[in-house]
Amino acid sequence: MDKEPEIYVSTDVEADGPIPGQNSMLSFGSAAYLADKTLLGTFTANLETLPKAASDPRTMEWWQQQPEAWEACRHELQAPEKAMKDYLAWLKELPGLPVFVGYPAAYDFMFVYWYLMRFAGESPFSHSALDIKTYAMALLKKGYRQSTKKNMPKEWFDKLPHTHRALDDAIEQGALFCNMLAESRK
Repeated sequence: MDKEPEIYVSTDVEADGPIPGQNSMLSFGSAAYLADKTLLGTFTANLETLPKAASDPRTMEWWQQQPEAWEACRHELQAPEKAMKDYLAWLKELPGLPVFVGYPAAYDFMFVYWYLMRFAGESPFSHSALDIKTYAMALLKKGYRQSTKKNMPKEWFDKLPHTHRALDDAIEQGALFCNMLAESRK
């Protein structure tokens, strides 16, 4: 019996602060990859802010330095209830088992998991996420703090933009992860 393939769902989040609930997820994008870097599809949504949440002043200072990305994540806003139910349906339609992939996974997963549980009632990722930087640490045999993008081999990177637009960054980071996966399997 064939097992379902793992689908690596590279996900990037843009938010107005460091924690969900107190702050809002403004935008998120996911790019679903097979291990061979086949891009199966994408999902993205810009969200209305949570009614009782507040923007974090330090995060908003950062956003002031990113006016194009800010503008991009404030167009065609959706209610979180609709966006997360649509996202859950998209994840369930993938032809395999979804594995959350992020950079940093702790931040992105925290928002996505909270929003999925709050607005869709479940998460097909369970309680787990794969962190690209931690994977780099293992491959590079370096400390975690030395395993940054600037210290990763150039051949791990495709010529894709990092724009702080959630879907662009999810696609870029997903390709990076697949290149690392291929390297580890040589």
